[in-house]
Amino acid sequence: MHRSLFLAVIAATLQAIAVALWAAEPSDGVFDLDHLDVKITESLPYLELSHEGHRVLLMRHQDPDHVIEPPYQTTSRPCPPYCVQPMQVAPGVETIGELELIEYLRRVAAGDPSVLVIDSRTHDWVARGTIPGAVNIPYTKLAPDAATPEQIAALLQLELGAARADGLWDFENVKTLVLFCNGAWCGQSPTNIKALLNLGYPAHRIKWYRGGMQAWEELGLTTVVPRSAPAPD
Repeated sequence: MHRSLFLAVIAATLQAIAVALWAAEPSDGVFDLDHLDVKITESLPYLELSHEGHRVLLMRHQDPDHVIEPPYQTTSRPCPPYCVQPMQVAPGVETIGELELIEYLRRVAAGDPSVLVIDSRTHDWVARGTIPGAVNIPYTKLAPDAATPEQIAALLQLELGAARADGLWDFENVKTLVLFCNGAWCGQSPTNIKALLNLGYPAHRIKWYRGGMQAWEELGLTTVVPRSAPAPD
């Protein structure tokens, strides 16, 4: 084999291995995808997703001795600010669980442009790991005290599908947003949701995964560390 071709094959192989290892797979050993001991549901053993252009297997951890990763094992945080959120964050906004979120992730993976799964946390939290297929829109990007009206308008138009004419917002063709943060004690996704509603975003186009990262970790589901995220504190 020609040396340049050989090196190209080696490089491609190493890149494939790196991509496979980059995702925080919930199993640190050899496992058979066709015969998983711990499935998501009886009929759904795993799901193939894409995160930042790389293939990720969404599945549950296969090690029966696996425990919740820090910092989500902590049960007691000061309130305020870490107060328990209500089951319904706002009228008309649907609260969903893991299986409903996974269905939205499946739609995103299938190329559905009408759905956007949003990690509402700040970058320091995202650097610890996020749900594959989610995009990070920190709550600060929609907060009037942290973002300018121009920045908020650009986000609504370029990311969420809103249109503006003669100073009025048109939300008819906006995306269905699925928001989450750290858990039932986290106020970052509720802050994002309330900001969107105050701007006129239709409540029926907003879904809230209340359990967030803590509930996700409790089930041993796959997380990924974004390559662009800064190191956590």
